[in-house]
Amino acid sequence: MDIKNVGKGWRHWATVCGLVFGGLCLAGCRNHSPRQQPPESPAGVVSTTPASPAAAAATNSVGLEPEVLRVGDSLTVTFTDTPTTIPPFQQKIKGDGTITLALNQTFKADGKTVGDLEKEIRARYVPDYFKYLTVTVTPDVNTRWYYVDGEVKQPSRQIYTRRITVLKAIATAGGFTDFANKKKVRLTRVDGRTQIINCVKALTNPRLDLEVYPGDKINVPRKLW
Repeated sequence: MDIKNVGKGWRHWATVCGLVFGGLCLAGCRNHSPRQQPPESPAGVVSTTPASPAAAAATNSVGLEPEVLRVGDSLTVTFTDTPTTIPPFQQKIKGDGTITLALNQTFKADGKTVGDLEKEIRARYVPDYFKYLTVTVTPDVNTRWYYVDGEVKQPSRQIYTRRITVLKAIATAGGFTDFANKKKVRLTRVDGRTQIINCVKALTNPRLDLEVYPGDKINVPRKLW
């Protein structure tokens, strides 16, 4: 037997076994390496990141109360996409809560959002009067005021920005003076109607604390000793 050939054979076999064993080890390491996992939020914390820009917009709008139109608001109603040009309508919401537009059509505006009023107006005219119509309602924010005078500390005209009641309106004018007759506060609506509010009872009975609308006037009389 040739000793040199035998030695060469063993060395060749050992090399092959070493390569096979090394390959198996590398494969095992790759197969058992842990997968990459996204970082977990701390316990008790819920992620509020929206999945998309649209979802972000929806999230941001949650809980917001839409502004509604009120008696006394001045509006500009514009009709476009009509066969002929129709001039804009300048309207003030009347005491009964309505406005009157083209073709003597009357709409209830008080208590509705701008979007709801636009939809209602369009539905009235399309398709009975127009095949196509785009309606735009624009409130004139510069006309949204209410007035507080009489026995209050700061008689003034106040900007109407959101829903407000008589007691809160008086608070915006500095509150009652020491001479105020809190039981006979006069609330005058834009259509001339008047209501007497007992603000002493209204403190404990919210139903008596009437809502104030743009253009309303609150007068606090003086006590008669």
